Amino acid sequence: MAQRRSGRHVDSGAGWAEEKPRLIDTRLAKPRAILVAVEPTSQGKDTIGPPWSAVESLDELARLADTGDIEVVRTMSQRLPSAHPRTYFGEGKARELAEWLEAEECDIAIFDDELSPSQQKGIEAIIGSGKVVDRTQLILDIFAARAHTKEGALQVELARTKYQIPRLRRLWTHLERQRGGTLTRGGAGETQMETDRRALQGTVRRLERELETVRARRSEQRRSRHEKWPSVALVGYTNAGKSTLLNTLTGAKVGARNQLFATLDPTTRRWSLGGNGAVLLTDTVGFIHKLPATLVAAFRATLEEATEADLLLHVVDASSRHAPGQATVVLDELEAIGAKSPVITVLNKIDLIPADRKTETLAELHATFPDAVVVSALSKEGVGELADRVRAVLPFLAGLPSWMAQDS
Repeated sequence: MAQRRSGRHVDSGAGWAEEKPRLIDTRLAKPRAILVAVEPTSQGKDTIGPPWSAVESLDELARLADTGDIEVVRTMSQRLPSAHPRTYFGEGKARELAEWLEAEECDIAIFDDELSPSQQKGIEAIIGSGKVVDRTQLILDIFAARAHTKEGALQVELARTKYQIPRLRRLWTHLERQRGGTLTRGGAGETQMETDRRALQGTVRRLERELETVRARRSEQRRSRHEKWPSVALVGYTNAGKSTLLNTLTGAKVGARNQLFATLDPTTRRWSLGGNGAVLLTDTVGFIHKLPATLVAAFRATLEEATEADLLLHVVDASSRHAPGQATVVLDELEAIGAKSPVITVLNKIDLIPADRKTETLAELHATFPDAVVVSALSKEGVGELADRVRAVLPFLAGLPSWMAQDS
């Protein structure tokens, strides 16, 4: 079996990059991680809340880690009124984390929340420099790996740059020895930090200008398409099966994998509803619990495919025990970005529900989503009913082509 030597994590402040040790057979080892979460002792509006206990939230974090090609060794959690403002955990628990990192030969600890700069600094003082990765960093890195178009890369770069700016001081702590005889701060380190800050702020302005051009181009394309066909957008939790459903409905061949955030760049295809009716169907980026605000803001150009659509198909993974909670996350995010179009709920992946649980599970879901359409994107069960529902809804929406009303 290949032997492993411990590596050192190098934090850029915008994401994480691992100096991966080489194995005897020259392959690169996956970084080893401990996952960390605080479970609030009381449930306020800013806490995890049902259905995500710390254990369940860590389960999703583990899937994110797997998507990021990271080996999860163990998990740790602590019940606290709220995360410690300096060390996230209590200091005793943080020192226990340091001991486990050493004992398990782990490279990083991944925290199930976005850490403040002071929390990152405080934790690294205990567990070691370069070993702290928070949920936002992990998601940003996954998005960076998944962005295959210039537009997607620009949006990820903007989010990562905005994340990095408030964390510059932590990156320059090794130069904080420059104090003069009057105890005033100054010197090359401080000057360099301000130079870097101005450079990053300039990068943000450049990226925002470029993305405004992208937004204007997308807007013009939507306007041109809308003159011919109504627009329908697929929205939903990540890995709910949106891309597979797009392929099934339109005959497209978009890559659809059983991974979180497999699709970042929107894809639009023509969907024939039968007869003379057709719409343009767009696949959009999925949402997730604790999705970083910087990422939502940066992906404004992409998310406008949802906010400007005539109709939204909210795809829910019916096989997930967290389906209601995931649906709530999606609806909250849609409200936050200003999406106000009518919504049809689509309960997907019914083929994955165990046969002995299917009737009971669907009854429970229909109690929560009484008007939902039940489908399987893989087996094509229910797709005809979905097309009928869309045909029935679209003619009643203002501003759509007259043929929709005439042909329905």
